[in-house]
Amino acid sequence: MSSDAPQLIETAVHRFLEDVPALKPLKMVIGVDLVGRGDTQMFRLEMPDVKVTKDIAADARVRVSMRRDFFNLMVEHEARVADWHQAFYEGRAKATGVAQYLKLIAQVVEKQEERNRLKRSRH
Repeated sequence: MSSDAPQLIETAVHRFLEDVPALKPLKMVIGVDLVGRGDTQMFRLEMPDVKVTKDIAADARVRVSMRRDFFNLMVEHEARVADWHQAFYEGRAKATGVAQYLKLIAQVVEKQEERNRLKRSRH
């Protein structure tokens, strides 16, 4: 099951970046921790090229952690930004790290969601 995790992470990141294109040029290393039954799989996500490797990611500026089954479900159901936003709000996913990075990402996502709401209300 762990062999498909890097591909699933890449899929989720590409889908997220489609929804929030302003984050595409962001240069950053993100640690992704997927917690399963009795173990934690750790991955290193390099951006902007979206390269995922199985690694501890000691140089990560941001670390995202969630249960593996929840992550699989989100990817399977093609989760979009609003779904991820709700997951973080409900505590199903957690992000820790450098406060400036977390704040920047949150602001960019909020502005994109605002743009999406304005587009829908105009039509």
